[in-house]
Amino acid sequence: MQFIDLKEQYRRYKTDIDAGIQAVLDHGQYVMGNEISELEKVLADYVGMKHCLTVSSGTHSLEIALRALGIGPGDEVVTVPFTWISTAEAIALVGAKPVFIDIEADSFNMDVDQLEAAVTERTRAIMPVSLFGQMPDMERINAIADKHGIPVIEDAAQSFGAARNGHRSCAASTIGSTSFFPAKPLGCYGEGGAVFTDDDALAHALSAVRTHGGVRRHEHDYLGTNGRFDTIQAAVLLAKMPHFDWEVAERARIGARYSELLRDVCLVPVVKPGNTHVYAQYTIRVPQRDRLGSALRGKGIPTAVYYPQCLHEQPVFGWLGYKIGDFPVSEKASGEVISLPMHPFLSEQDQDMIADSVKEILAAC
Repeated sequence: MQFIDLKEQYRRYKTDIDAGIQAVLDHGQYVMGNEISELEKVLADYVGMKHCLTVSSGTHSLEIALRALGIGPGDEVVTVPFTWISTAEAIALVGAKPVFIDIEADSFNMDVDQLEAAVTERTRAIMPVSLFGQMPDMERINAIADKHGIPVIEDAAQSFGAARNGHRSCAASTIGSTSFFPAKPLGCYGEGGAVFTDDDALAHALSAVRTHGGVRRHEHDYLGTNGRFDTIQAAVLLAKMPHFDWEVAERARIGARYSELLRDVCLVPVVKPGNTHVYAQYTIRVPQRDRLGSALRGKGIPTAVYYPQCLHEQPVFGWLGYKIGDFPVSEKASGEVISLPMHPFLSEQDQDMIADSVKEILAAC
């Protein structure tokens, strides 16, 4: 059984994917070929933002966004400690300080009730994470940001295709940032990501930072990076996009079905009012997480833990001065979460077998 079945996805879309890759091999424009601008238009139209710029990874998309906003040493960015390290890593890489606030127990997303108290005169941005595939309360986050005159960067690495109150993820903030890592809801066959904005001047800065700090060769107005997306990967995504709406719908159906099967034996994901969920991971909570994972793997069912440690517990962020107990909701989640196989091609037969196995194992715990 596959945790994420990329082989089946390729089998279904093989003709179009192979043709797209072959076209790039034939024209030989491996960096910034025509497929890049074509994909950027498709993605911008899909999300509903004026500008999309593809980049070399989801991590790079966050760093490029921060650099384009001029954020650096002495600045603070408010985010959460229950996420992949890229979120805070990008903040530190530009010389700024990550400031953590806790998450909501049911959604795993930023607890907006704690946000305003974390904003100081040094706060230069807010970076909420749309974890596991649904968006946080972007309306309240944006209102607080507007009050203090600071931008919002949505870390939407796991939520591309999701929506909140009619606004798609990546289109609900100053900058939307996502990842096209193969395991994401929309994944390429390597590393990749994108940034989105409606602001023309910010789009110019993002474009410059992506290409060594300049939009014209040999002219460097910003401290930039080599953050360009590969043309072959753009061709892969162009071949996948016609199927993406179907995949998003299947993710929602399969996720809802999992919850119906499992809600009596564990804590299942809560979809917040106004939200859709793309279930980049289908994540449940059980106190017996490690025993459940070991037993499932013994039955041939793969599992994963996102994430077994919070960022404030990581040695690399010891300089921030946080301690165990500072973010109790995040810390409790990190000890209980476990993700089950999830992809648009998961059969009901396999899903039933997974759910029955979870029930059987938990009953014996």
